[in-house]
Parts: sequence; C-alpha cells; structure tokens
Amino acid sequence: MEGKRIHESAVIMAQLMNPEDANPAGNVHGGVIMKLIDNAAGCAAVRHSRSNVVTASIDRLDFYNPVFVGDLVTLKASLNFVGQTSMELGVRVEAETLITGHRRHTATAYLTFVALDSNGRPFPIPPLVLETDEEKRRNYQAKDRRKTRLEEKTKEKQCRADINCIV
Repeated sequence: MEGKRIHESAVIMAQLMNPEDANPAGNVHGGVIMKLIDNAAGCAAVRHSRSNVVTASIDRLDFYNPVFVGDLVTLKASLNFVGQTSMELGVRVEAETLITGHRRHTATAYLTFVALDSNGRPFPIPPLVLETDEEKRRNYQAKDRRKTRLEEKTKEKQCRADINCIV
C-alpha cells in the first residue's frame, strides 16, 4: 500500500461563534469546541484512510484561552501517527477577534481514530510519509503517547479482573 504525505489529508476548518454556542457571559462552551475538534480530526482521518472512521479516544485536550461569541474559530487538523488500522491526529484551535485581527491559541487536542470497512470492521490504512523534521518530531511524540495508551489499556484490562482494583 502506498504511503500518504501529511499535507494530503490535513484539514483547516473555520466557524464563526454565535450566541447559541455560548453561556450568558458570551464564553463559548468547551463542548462546542470539542465537537469542532472531533469533526476536523474526523475529516482528516477520512481523507487519509478514504474509509469511514470512528473516534477511539481523545488522548489529551487542553484549553489555553477562552473563545467568545463573534470570534472566528479556526481548526487545523493533521496526522501525527498511523498504525495498521488506527491513526493519531493533532488539532490546533485558534480564535480570532475579527474586528481587531487579534489571534490566540485556544486549544490543542490529540485524538485516535480507527478506520472501518463497509462491515464496520477495522480497515488497513496507508502508512504515513514523513517529510520534515517537524513531522518526524510529532510522529516520535505520537509513538510515545501510543505506547502510554497501550500500557494503560493493559492495566485497565488487568484491573477489571480484580474487584478491589481502582483505575
């Protein structure tokens, strides 16, 4: 199977934040941002795999700055790592105050998606072609996160067998 370059599946999405996205103080709900993150990452995952995908996990989601009604939120999603049927994507979220042009980094997230065939079974996906030092660095870090996720999953399975264990 021929590999794909990261830029071939990267996605940039933007959406204006409206009153229905926020609380009475005008702060956009974190859940609204989470949904946008999942959508952007899902689009990039489908572009890479050219198959249906499902979110397997959100490894990390950090909020740095608030988003307000009237802000233009831009999401940049791209692949960091590809396994046999799963892939890690990173999403960077920025908010822009349109009147002033001031931009701020508002959130970063790492998500894992699994590609599925027409029967809903895991589906093999193309490997990732790494071209730049930055892409190699992000891939290396993603491999570390994957290793940690797999270790935690093993501990959780062992813990389920022990009624006195707390995860």
